[in-house]
Amino acid sequence: MPATLTPARVTTAAHATTPTAARRLTSLDVTRGIVMVLMAIDHVRVYSGLPAGGPTAGIFLTRWVTHFCAPAFVFFAGTSAFLSARTRTTADLSRHLVVRGAWLVLLELTVIRLAWTFNVDYAHYVLAGVIWMLGVCMMLLAGLVWLPTAGIAAFGLIAIFAQNIVGAIAQATPESLGASVGWIWQILYFGGVFTLGSNGPRVAVLYSIVPWIGVMAAGYAFGAIMVREQAERRRLCLQIGLSATALFLLIGGLSVALASPPAGAPPAWIRLLNQQKYPASQLFLLMTLGPTIALLPFAERARGVAGDALAVFGRVPLFYYLLHIPAIHAAAVLVSVVREGRANAWLFANHPMMPGPVPNGYTWSLPLLYVVFVVVVSLLYFPCRWFAGVKARHPAGRVRYL
Repeated sequence: MPATLTPARVTTAAHATTPTAARRLTSLDVTRGIVMVLMAIDHVRVYSGLPAGGPTAGIFLTRWVTHFCAPAFVFFAGTSAFLSARTRTTADLSRHLVVRGAWLVLLELTVIRLAWTFNVDYAHYVLAGVIWMLGVCMMLLAGLVWLPTAGIAAFGLIAIFAQNIVGAIAQATPESLGASVGWIWQILYFGGVFTLGSNGPRVAVLYSIVPWIGVMAAGYAFGAIMVREQAERRRLCLQIGLSATALFLLIGGLSVALASPPAGAPPAWIRLLNQQKYPASQLFLLMTLGPTIALLPFAERARGVAGDALAVFGRVPLFYYLLHIPAIHAAAVLVSVVREGRANAWLFANHPMMPGPVPNGYTWSLPLLYVVFVVVVSLLYFPCRWFAGVKARHPAGRVRYL
């Protein structure tokens, strides 16, 4: 036995040859495909001019349903790293995570930023979005994988549930250091916009690192469940997922019931579901990851055209992501040309965080948003199916980084 292969990894490698492994991977692909399709709804909303939640129940739910995407994306990235460890040494896995993480950061700061904005004003606006956060968390996970799986699980849960300690430490930082190190706390926890240097670009941190590194670490440890026998795996997924959901409903419900809502506050059900995403609170992660994990046993049974299509998207998540933003953006430009006779200049501003006020008369209707969403996702199926075939034929080639 090589010195860098732990007994746990040898055990999981044995499971890779069982028939249940293929079904397990399908369940992950289908679930990941579902959240990726949902993700496109919110990214169409970015260019529709509709606000992120409210004032109507329809607009609120349009935004809310997409909250499941980032937690599932990050959690299953960790799970995929664990499954990858079945055929890698620890050193090889760690090196792979560093390279892939750096590649994701580079893509976010260049290609994805261009796709969001359709402008090349890199000197004044840089976006640190979900792909940037995924890349940084992967590079951090590269160090964590040297720990036992139980240690990684403990780290992940502490980072999630004790995340407020980071905010408390930041607030205790002396004011004399605030100007020089404040940007570090924004990257780690608070997010927001800061200027890089005295005359550098504005960096918009949409996703901070804490608690998302905790989510990825927890997802890595969750991989130890996904390699178990089918019946036990399904039972544990339901237990974990439903317990997390019940805990959210209990704590969130009590907080809503015991708090006195201000005048004009939305209904109680909206206040319950409207949890803090930036940074992602404990209740937000319980609300989203609980149902996602509970969905896995049902996704395992997915069949037919819909199940196959979702699995295709789930097998090529980064490729889908890199395509769907410019496709949605281009569709928004086309809609603008049809509706206004020109491409509205607002569509070439610094989306998604700093685009400026929505022009008068621009905002789409909710049905138009969903029509564009369905058309774009339907068209993306064909290149994604082609690329899934390419990856299957060349699993060790450079295409694995997409």
